[in-house]
Amino acid sequence: MPVVEAAVTVPVPPDVAFAVSQTTAPVRYRWDPFVREQHFTGGATRPGKGVRTFTRSRHGLTMISEYVSYAPPTTVGMKMVRGPWFFEMFAGGWRFAPAGEPGHTVATWRYNFRCRPAFLRPVADRVGTLLLRRDIRRRIAGYAAGCVDPEVLAAARRTLD
Repeated sequence: MPVVEAAVTVPVPPDVAFAVSQTTAPVRYRWDPFVREQHFTGGATRPGKGVRTFTRSRHGLTMISEYVSYAPPTTVGMKMVRGPWFFEMFAGGWRFAPAGEPGHTVATWRYNFRCRPAFLRPVADRVGTLLLRRDIRRRIAGYAAGCVDPEVLAAARRTLD
């Protein structure tokens, strides 16, 4: 199963780094170049294990995903419940760890996926890896920019109170 990963060190402590990763509209749109629309479903108003989200990408593709883990300020994981036909399986997660410098965090974002149909998988998985690697690098660069954006940081810190 292909895995795509990107990491960045950001100048905020792990609790704030985690909170930035979980910002919602409209703040998330300031830093996440992939997301065009995102909201919780089923009446949820906050992230948490079992909560589902709807996401529309900048490509116009949509996905319903579900939090499978939510452990602030260290990890969060999600899996696709419904999404683009070419993904048989898609999951993603964040890890946050203190960096060597006080007040800094290493944030790691990872995707796991499997394409379909099975007979195209050897080629489709390679193409998917290339495309998702480009997207995850753009997203983590946007995330790093969000970690120094005063508006994003203010919104993230409000969720910690």
